[in-house]
Amino acid sequence: MVQATVTFISGGARSGKSAYAERLLTNQTAGRLIYIASGVAADEEMKHRIDQHREDRRHANWHTIEQPKHLHKVLPFLKPGDLVLWDCLTTWLANEMYEGYEEGTPCVHSSGCLEQKQNQLLHTIKQMKEIVSQLVIVSNEVLDDWQQYGEETEIYRQTIGILHQQIVEFANHAIEMDHGLPIVWKGESL
Repeated sequence: MVQATVTFISGGARSGKSAYAERLLTNQTAGRLIYIASGVAADEEMKHRIDQHREDRRHANWHTIEQPKHLHKVLPFLKPGDLVLWDCLTTWLANEMYEGYEEGTPCVHSSGCLEQKQNQLLHTIKQMKEIVSQLVIVSNEVLDDWQQYGEETEIYRQTIGILHQQIVEFANHAIEMDHGLPIVWKGESL
């Protein structure tokens, strides 16, 4: 069975990750463009960013799936040959960590919840690899400093670091964006 090419792209805020990821897929000659968006318009800045991303994608024939949590729910919508961009892992993790917050039981404070979500995510990505042609996963490099963080921030920092390592392990390409320039850490230059 042929499996998708997986490209993992990370970098700091406004480093050009999303634009680079989009170009990688829009330059392909065949396949339906699928954009899985994890953002939630929780404030005016995020609402503006989401609206801008929607407008940008509208002109490039992207089929957008808004999926801030439970990534496995996109699987029925994917088809063989799809070119999939998931933007982004860090936003998804924050959304999942605080699922249940409104009821007073956020996942981050429920024993085993976050580990279950990590395992489900990795399983979902492997399932996606068996369906689509290409999968590009965007994530942020956050909290690299060696400062003292609060408990939840430290859990987030450690979890995103572990997920990055796990995904890069099976990815074909690992790219870090810095000042709009791709630095290839794994695989050949794209």
